[in-house]
Amino acid sequence: MAEPTRLAILRQLAALPEVCACDFTSCTGVTQPTVSHHLKVLREAGWIVGERRGTWIFYRLAPDAARMLGTIAASVSPAQITPTDPSRRRLNVLQA
Repeated sequence: MAEPTRLAILRQLAALPEVCACDFTSCTGVTQPTVSHHLKVLREAGWIVGERRGTWIFYRLAPDAARMLGTIAASVSPAQITPTDPSRRRLNVLQA
């Protein structure tokens, strides 16, 4: 999930009820074969589900994925990182 392309796919799915596989290239900036690879990884990990409609496949978050994403996001919230934590310095660099 931490891979940037997969994270972009999950963000897109969190914002919309469903997304056609062909639409992920615009939010990820990678080619369709690369998107397909990452969709397969996310599907096998249980983060997303797909539904074929003719020649297109529409994806949505798996039923528990939104809850899991919320739990993960809350556990790595910058508010929970203390200033003496070395990862806080890295976070500041990443935000700059």
